[in-house]
Amino acid sequence: MKAGKIIAAVLAVLLGLVAMGMLVGGGALMWAHTTQRDADGFIESPTYALESAGYAVTSGDVDLAARPGDWWPGDLADVRFEAESVDSEAAVFVGIGPSDDVDSYLDGVARDEVTRLGRADDVEYRSFSGTAPAALPGNQNFWVASAEGAGTQVVTWDVAAGEWSVVVMNAAADPGVRVDVTAGARIGILLAVGIGLLVVGLILGIIAAALLVWAVSPARRDLEEPAVAVPAAAPVGRYPLIIEGRLDPELSRWLWLVKWLLAIPHFIVLVFLWVAFVLLTFAAFFAILFTGRYPRGIFDFNVGVLRWTWRVSYYSYSTLGTDEYPPFTLQNADYPARLDVAYPEELSRGLVLVKWWLLAIPHYIIVGLFTSGLVWWTADFDGDSVLELGGGLIGLLVLIAALALLFTARYPRGLFDLIMGLNRWVYRVWAYAALMRDEYPPFRLDVGGREEG
Repeated sequence: MKAGKIIAAVLAVLLGLVAMGMLVGGGALMWAHTTQRDADGFIESPTYALESAGYAVTSGDVDLAARPGDWWPGDLADVRFEAESVDSEAAVFVGIGPSDDVDSYLDGVARDEVTRLGRADDVEYRSFSGTAPAALPGNQNFWVASAEGAGTQVVTWDVAAGEWSVVVMNAAADPGVRVDVTAGARIGILLAVGIGLLVVGLILGIIAAALLVWAVSPARRDLEEPAVAVPAAAPVGRYPLIIEGRLDPELSRWLWLVKWLLAIPHFIVLVFLWVAFVLLTFAAFFAILFTGRYPRGIFDFNVGVLRWTWRVSYYSYSTLGTDEYPPFTLQNADYPARLDVAYPEELSRGLVLVKWWLLAIPHYIIVGLFTSGLVWWTADFDGDSVLELGGGLIGLLVLIAALALLFTARYPRGLFDLIMGLNRWVYRVWAYAALMRDEYPPFRLDVGGREEG
């Protein structure tokens, strides 16, 4: 690979990372804007049960651009605090004030400062010993927003630069504060930021995909003089995707235990290749819709991604059929695993609208069982965390084959043929869903390492 293509590949990876971050961030903001806001436009936290044996519960200092020129632009957000005493008849006070004034008022007062908020019942405090406050909280004049009384008290504040503290007390300054508190925020530019991130992320993703296509595409002389002779991609009378694997006669007993580690470089590259695959398939959708043809450059690249994926899968945990390390290339190579898709000269403009999301649904259900939906194992660690591991029929059969290798140094041939048939079904559905062919994948297992016909 020439230096220019190496630089392009590195730049594509970097742009791809930035694009992925922007797309995820933009999608999260759009999701929050459309689903998580209440009628007043606030996104609310869970309700936290806060308590203190002292006289107050405080938030500590909240620094919002206290220094001139800091990041906070001002007038872009509102916050809201709702507080209600656990004793419904008791009056509660909630206020927001400058941290220096709050510290002076509560100096020497017994209180608890919230240091961490987790789940609704997961709150950590830092306790301060002391005495009662010298005056009622409602009599102080430094609050920028406050409310007191029985029932639910609501404080809404236009966020401003400075260092602030939130204080919750009994209105009568009695000890033993027990309140339910909910916080909310309303950000006026949330939707605009989300749309902006999505648009910029999509543009950067397309640029990254184009750079990656150019970086991994073969030179013209490589196309004219292929290093490896490859048979036709569509055997007569068979589905126009061919996927084959040659089982190594002498596989290592133990190498499969570390293939997950050895294949990490391929996994990293494939993440970006599949991002490009999805973006380019989206572009191919419109090309087919308006012209009835799949752009040949995009088609060759996407076939290359499938080919690369199949080699890595064959080497690793979709088959374990070879110990030969996969090459880093989208092109055909002299390797025990091979995949090709015959290029369609013309595709249906109508089918492109329905085959990937409607017609392929029966296959998605079956493929889901093959790859991820058959076996699940769940572990609960003392109620603190849950570990879930999933796997489909292919994973289960490959595990059996791996154990056979470990104890007998032999891969059962019948098991290999079945695993190949399952993988063949999966890749045919992939090609169909990626709009590469109009022929509907057959509901059958074509087992064996080689395609017949």
